[in-house]
Amino acid sequence: MTSAPDQQQDALADWLRIRTQITWPRWSATRPDAEAAARNGFRDFFTTTRGSRDAGGTEQVLTALDLALADAEQGERLSFALMANWQRTVLRRASVDFRTGPAFAKGGRERYNLTPDTQARFERCLSESTQPDLPLPSRAARTYLDVLFFHPFEDGNARAAMLALAFILARDGVLLDQVQPLQATRWADDTEGAADLAVLLGILIAATQRRRT
Repeated sequence: MTSAPDQQQDALADWLRIRTQITWPRWSATRPDAEAAARNGFRDFFTTTRGSRDAGGTEQVLTALDLALADAEQGERLSFALMANWQRTVLRRASVDFRTGPAFAKGGRERYNLTPDTQARFERCLSESTQPDLPLPSRAARTYLDVLFFHPFEDGNARAAMLALAFILARDGVLLDQVQPLQATRWADDTEGAADLAVLLGILIAATQRRRT
């Protein structure tokens, strides 16, 4: 967390404002069989982006990824408690709580305020990850952005967002073989960027299927 002026715009409020205005893609992508996927793109992503500079941290997040995928296989529903269990492994801590103050990202350029109902609103957003009338790529993209912009943890929120994304996809039987294209800066007030992320996820799902056949 970094310091920033108190009058800074609340990026979480920006996200909640546009979240219901986004025209999420309504098409469905072909779903690959997770068991048959040749590669686990999330493992490759964490190993590539973290491995050379933080071997211990990489081992921890890969263990957390295994936990998330196992939870998905069991059909668990996404919640803060479930994510906190993964995050304890990521951060090597005995307990992980919801943040207790405002959070900052992107060198302090985005501020995420905290109100008495922030955690409850986060839980409601996570519950929408199973929204039946929204295709998987859009649900997964929205949940990923929910985690980024609620910034629920004191540390490790980018990793938490990736773990949540892997969980949402795996719960629907999807294991991407390539994740690197998702590595881009996301902004809380970018309506088109949010929809574009869903399109990109759909493309990656379809590409994984093609490479398997």
